[in-house]
Amino acid sequence: MQDTQTVEKPLTQFKSKAELHQSANAEIAAPGEWSVAQIEALFALPFNELMLKAQETHKAYFPEGDVELATLLSIKTGGCPEDCGYCPQAARYDTDVKAEKLMGLEEVLEAAKAAKAAGSNRFCMGAAWREPKDRDIEKVTAMIKGVKALGLETCATLGMLEADQAQALQEAGLDFYNHNLDTSEDFYRSVISTRGYQDRLDTISNVRAAGMSVCCGGIVGMGESREQRAAFLARLANLSPYPESVPINHLVPVAGTPLADQKPLDPLEFVRTIAVARITMPKARVRLSAGRQELGRAVQAMCFLAGANSIFYGEQLLTTGNPEAEQDRALLAELGLKTKQSSKAEVLI
Repeated sequence: MQDTQTVEKPLTQFKSKAELHQSANAEIAAPGEWSVAQIEALFALPFNELMLKAQETHKAYFPEGDVELATLLSIKTGGCPEDCGYCPQAARYDTDVKAEKLMGLEEVLEAAKAAKAAGSNRFCMGAAWREPKDRDIEKVTAMIKGVKALGLETCATLGMLEADQAQALQEAGLDFYNHNLDTSEDFYRSVISTRGYQDRLDTISNVRAAGMSVCCGGIVGMGESREQRAAFLARLANLSPYPESVPINHLVPVAGTPLADQKPLDPLEFVRTIAVARITMPKARVRLSAGRQELGRAVQAMCFLAGANSIFYGEQLLTTGNPEAEQDRALLAELGLKTKQSSKAEVLI
């Protein structure tokens, strides 16, 4: 795997903004060949130029311009032994989240039926584990089979996976496995100490080897620099292949966690991040995830213009609020955007 922390030309060697823009407007890098400097150059483009480049890329690879609706259900909440600085599910932090047992099969299937009825086409199941035990895998595979039988795409995020566990999930019919890199490798230790960066890459490799699609993104606004955001996107874009789904979360500070008082990221910087993700991973579904509610309608609209074409849809996103389904449908309708399952002639009403 290419070391994306090594750049072809350090940003300090660019003589001016003009040279940054020239670099960004050069031939688009092939998959696996993005340097951090090239991605920084994209970030540095005038906003309108970056948006235009992102829109052109989006239209070329997603001519239908549809938006995927995915629902995320926390099937096992709280009590996680890890120390991710953004997460209220960590047992060591004093938050309002209480540890709960794994949900039962019927309860999960009822939630999946409701998600499908509301328009979702992908159902994601998340569990607050460092890594699942084999007995957990057995229970989750039953959930996967049940959700697949409803005609929904399936996704799970259960923590680190061994190769045999990934294979078991694939054999049960799991379409996607989510395992985020979260941020750049050099900033990672500022946020998490209980799981290494390579651990995350190893799980992604196990998922790929098992034949599943990868859902992998991260969180912006945790105090990282723009260069570190560029390094994070470079690492994602240089995976071989890059993820089919790329969730970009905007940090939601939660009282009791180490990042509770983190200063919010500039909304336009978040939009730039979406645009750069679109350009560097043109075939991926770039998903607006946690933090959408705090961004508001106008910024979300700009994100769609920047190439976001997937959202987590529903009232709850693990342990943080999410815009209600009716609000989402109203916004998409106002923007004239179709959902993934709509026909060419249909728009949301």
